[in-house]
Amino acid sequence: MSTLTPLRRLLLAAGLALPLAGCNTILLNAPGDIARQQGDLIIVSTLLMLIIIVPVIALTLFFAWRYRASNREATYKPDWDHSIQLELVIWAAPLLIIIALGAITWISTHTLDPYRPLDRIAEGKPVPEGTEPLVVEVVALDWKWLFLYPEQGIATVNELAAPVDRPIQFKLTSSTVMNAFYIPALAGMIYTMPGMQTELNAVMNSPGDYEGFSANYSGAGFSGMRFRFHAFDHAGFDGWVQQVRDGDKLDRDAYLALEKPSEREPVRHFGSVEGGLYDAILNRCVDPRRMCMHEMMAIDAGSGPGRTGIEGLEERRVGDLRGRRYVQSAMCAATDAPANGLNTSLSRLAP
Repeated sequence: MSTLTPLRRLLLAAGLALPLAGCNTILLNAPGDIARQQGDLIIVSTLLMLIIIVPVIALTLFFAWRYRASNREATYKPDWDHSIQLELVIWAAPLLIIIALGAITWISTHTLDPYRPLDRIAEGKPVPEGTEPLVVEVVALDWKWLFLYPEQGIATVNELAAPVDRPIQFKLTSSTVMNAFYIPALAGMIYTMPGMQTELNAVMNSPGDYEGFSANYSGAGFSGMRFRFHAFDHAGFDGWVQQVRDGDKLDRDAYLALEKPSEREPVRHFGSVEGGLYDAILNRCVDPRRMCMHEMMAIDAGSGPGRTGIEGLEERRVGDLRGRRYVQSAMCAATDAPANGLNTSLSRLAP
């Protein structure tokens, strides 16, 4: 009987610990400086709120026990209804916590702004003078991730790499629907949207292999929209770049084929990338027969002509309440002469 008692206790402890077996604390102890600061922010905010939550829960339990119906020794004051001292404690403590949380939120909102260039690579280590960030252009596809490296002239699918202790500047967009780019070990989540560009500045401080994924539901293949993020030392990153250079070329035709929906796409490497491809993706005119968004907006802003002799902005029909004039989608074609002063390099095929 004495032997079974410790065994039962051990099994009980194991059963209680089992739900925690799948926990991953990388969010609160991330190897990337930005993610680590965000994790510290979560911890500090939680502790500040617990200053109020723990006493309230404890006092609730204490009052329920102290003033239970069976306790005849408890003080009974049916006419009591007010205490200035108690009111000061009840209102002052939460007010101080809210002020502290507001100050922390204000400071962190600016220091951890994803668009803000990094001024340090780790605590107490400013960015070395003359260090340029590694630019990575990210495109969320259905259902895979495309990464373009303009400095190296390469591209990858579902595989991302960067050297440690070098700032990374992500420029992100989407091909079809809104998505969310998230590497918990590196930095917070940031959205990607078609026809728009968001930015994220981050740095990784420890070599390793980390997980990245889509954090916004985007359709049937969403659950498999994951990739690996490799953090190398500088020599390891250079070796990885040379390995990627053995891949095929990513031109407009290859991108249009890659853009088609597919699930659980394997890692792919592209050793060269056609110039201006990311800008064409961003402006939604990889197909040269389509007008680029920046061109359409230029026509809209200047009321310039599309086809010769046709006004760029058309008046809406009588009774159409949707607003101002609009640009006809079929108004311009790739063979038309562009308007004077209009930059059309993105929507035209190179000669």
